[in-house]
Amino acid sequence: MQAFIKTHRYLLDHLNVQVNRYLLEYIDWEHRLIGIQGSRGVGKTTFLLDYAKTHYGNDKACLYVNLNNLYFAETSVVTFADEFRKTGGKILILDQVYKYPNWAEELKYCYDHFDDLKIVFSGSPLMRLDEENSQLDNRAKVYNLEGFTFREFLNLKTGNDFKPVSFDELLNNHEIIASEIVDKVRPLAYFTDYLHHGYYPFFLEKRNYLENLLKTINLVLEIDISYLQQIELKYLPKLRKLLYIVGKSAPFQPNISRLSIDVETSRATIMNYLNYLKQGRLVSLLYEEEADPLKKPACVFMQNPNLVYSVARGDVEMDVLHKTFFYNQVGYLSRINKSSDADFLVDGDKPFFIGGRNIEKKSRNKKGYFARDMVEIGSGNQIPLWLFGFLF
Repeated sequence: MQAFIKTHRYLLDHLNVQVNRYLLEYIDWEHRLIGIQGSRGVGKTTFLLDYAKTHYGNDKACLYVNLNNLYFAETSVVTFADEFRKTGGKILILDQVYKYPNWAEELKYCYDHFDDLKIVFSGSPLMRLDEENSQLDNRAKVYNLEGFTFREFLNLKTGNDFKPVSFDELLNNHEIIASEIVDKVRPLAYFTDYLHHGYYPFFLEKRNYLENLLKTINLVLEIDISYLQQIELKYLPKLRKLLYIVGKSAPFQPNISRLSIDVETSRATIMNYLNYLKQGRLVSLLYEEEADPLKKPACVFMQNPNLVYSVARGDVEMDVLHKTFFYNQVGYLSRINKSSDADFLVDGDKPFFIGGRNIEKKSRNKKGYFARDMVEIGSGNQIPLWLFGFLF
């Protein structure tokens, strides 16, 4: 136990958090079993340590533990949690829980038998919580940590503390909101950088960003998806090839038969792989109606603009980046569907057109909202595209 306490304190002493993540304010921290899901690279470990340091400091009542530690090869989480609480522990933070066998069963036991202990755990969005609910039985409140929003990136780069705005507030008061922001900073001076390298927190590291992102993508494919979906490694090249095809073509309407020929696998496998890539936060699937993993999506996007660059490795069409940005930032809190008349349909009744100079041509005589690039302050139904990065 002392070795874990020493590691915990070392990590807190060397923690450097330059911006508070949006999710800290959304979580019900009073709940006794809290799960934090997020794709590889979005900063889950830093998020957990920031919570520990902010709320508990060096108090021994809180302990961060990475379940990758070899100690847990022969010691169960239940045994460790019981010892921790008996020695005064109250908050146990378990990182990388999905790699621990029977994690759901043991967390359920802890919740049911240790009512004086709170557990916060992290894991991959590929964790099969639906299948594990027989064990967790809705005991856990699970939240998703995404990459940096444009708001968080702008705060970090400029030292400001801009707050998120609701979607309805943005639509109704975007001129006032944008004016207040523009009075302090020129957001468009940072927007292109965000599209290229602002989504994943490791842009703060002194390493080549796209190379680091490529390593992260491969880890998602080789470890997270292959391990959690139990895909044999011999099929990994097919999954990688599918992602490459998507990355070169997105956004596009998928031809499942064509993809199955190109990847040399069955149509059913292509559908499964697309859903795995979605769960791994590498792609986003857009549907005309309700999302259904059994149905072909109407359109496939890369999950965020940085991923577009990671595959393209050259000139990228701004229209592609802008639509990917809008879907990524708005889709986190709102329902987005494919529209026959616009680029997107938000929450079932709000058509959106995305773009710049050519937007009037494709939207002539059509009603809706217009997310405009290279506009600092909009008017009426013309809203700056960058402002949609302030929703959370």
